[in-house]
Amino acid sequence: MQTNLIDIDGVQLHTEEFGDPDGTPILLVMGSMSQGVLWPDAFVGRLVAGGRRVIRYDHRDTGRSAVFDFAAQPYTWDDIKDDVLRVMDAYGLESAHLVCHSAGGLLGQYIAVEHPERVRTLTVIGSSPLGGHEGAVIMRALMGEPQPEGSLPPPRPEFVDHFRKVIASPPPASRREQIDRMIEEARVLHGTALPFDEDAERQLQERIFERARDLAAVVNHRLAAAAKPDFEPEGVLHQVKAPTLVVEGTNEPAKPGHGAIIAERIPGARLLMVEGMGHTLPPETHEELAGAILAHTSPDRT
Repeated sequence: MQTNLIDIDGVQLHTEEFGDPDGTPILLVMGSMSQGVLWPDAFVGRLVAGGRRVIRYDHRDTGRSAVFDFAAQPYTWDDIKDDVLRVMDAYGLESAHLVCHSAGGLLGQYIAVEHPERVRTLTVIGSSPLGGHEGAVIMRALMGEPQPEGSLPPPRPEFVDHFRKVIASPPPASRREQIDRMIEEARVLHGTALPFDEDAERQLQERIFERARDLAAVVNHRLAAAAKPDFEPEGVLHQVKAPTLVVEGTNEPAKPGHGAIIAERIPGARLLMVEGMGHTLPPETHEELAGAILAHTSPDRT
């Protein structure tokens, strides 16, 4: 593994590169408020073993990337989207295979529409369709408001119950309380179908805690969304030209059924339902996920 702190347009992003520099490039794009290490090392290793050059990175205001004073330097999700291209530029990649999780999938879809020449293939995991305004769906669910006709399916009750409790609770008073809260969130996102390894999750969350320049800075992603609530264009997914693989777990708690909608709207997209998977990437899913991605990104087909 090689680490690089890239600096483009005054934005510092912490990146990690794995595998042969001459291998087929895959850029991993994680979701909102999430560090790149949420792409599990073992999963990355499977992609590398398949001959891929894999790059993952921390979004701005997460992990070891730059922390912004949002009042002095406000930004929007357009800027977070452009960070994906900044990473590609820093590594000299005219194009790459984009593998994206959750809100990272929105970024990947948008880039595939705006810059089709830069996306060899697109893989979206646990994501929502661009233009579906999934954030508004979740907010209405948390507030107990009805969903308008035609809205995306709302999150499952256990997801809603957990985050209502978090909203009503005081901030964690200690490192231990913070990590415990992060573990409980991971438990909910993991779903109920596969075993939840609390010891392994604690190690991961301690790693996330220690890596963060400022753990509280992730809230800036919410401020960025509020700064431009119309970030997502509607009715554009038919413009995606990149071969697209859509992945959803059968136990998805946050965005159930959203994968099928993405696959319906992108011409030629393929939907893969992973048995038992929730909104995280547990070890039980790595072989199937990596195998599907390696096949999807094969040089023979792109």
